[in-house]
Amino acid sequence: MRCIVVYDIPDDRLRTKVADLCLDYGLDRIQYSAFLGERMTRNLMDELMQRIQRVLRGRPGKVLLLPLPANLWRERLEYWVEKEDS
Repeated sequence: MRCIVVYDIPDDRLRTKVADLCLDYGLDRIQYSAFLGERMTRNLMDELMQRIQRVLRGRPGKVLLLPLPANLWRERLEYWVEKEDS
């Protein structure tokens, strides 16, 4: 299953640790504070969120992990422009 993780964490050090955890779990950065996981089981999603909670330890921050069933992923809308070469 795919998932998206988005977060708003004011502390730079904690934000970096959460980003590193997402990368450790094989997620790809899609925005500065957003990651996409392509092949995540429910157990891996739960484990990732538990590790994120341990990093934050009650300090300010919001983290949202959204599982995306295949049918919702197929209905996504995207727009992007690649950087032009100068």
